[in-house]
Amino acid sequence: MIESSVAFEIVVASLKEVFEQVGTPPPERIGEDTVLVGNDAVLDSLGVVQLIVEVEQRVESAHGISVTLANDKAMSARNSPFRTVGVLAAHVIATAQEAAS
Repeated sequence: MIESSVAFEIVVASLKEVFEQVGTPPPERIGEDTVLVGNDAVLDSLGVVQLIVEVEQRVESAHGISVTLANDKAMSARNSPFRTVGVLAAHVIATAQEAAS
C-alpha cells in the first residue's frame, strides 16, 4: 500500500518534472491545495495529461503497481480526481489499492 506522504511526494515530483519538460518554472509553493484543473490551475490540459502519465510511471517504477489514473471511474466521477495535488494523491492511493487487489 502507498502511504499518503509517499503519494503526495510522487505527485509533487511528477508535477515538477512536467514543468521542467515544458521549460516553465514551477510555482514557488506546491501543496495539497495546489489547483491542477479548473480555475487557477497551474497546468493546461496537455500538462494534466503529462502529469497523469508521469505519476503512473513513477508509481509503477517505485512500487511495481501498474495503475491507470484516467480510467472510466475517474472520468465519470462527479468531482474530478485531478482537481488538486491532494485529491490526486488520494486518487493514486485508491487506484493503487484497487490494482493490487
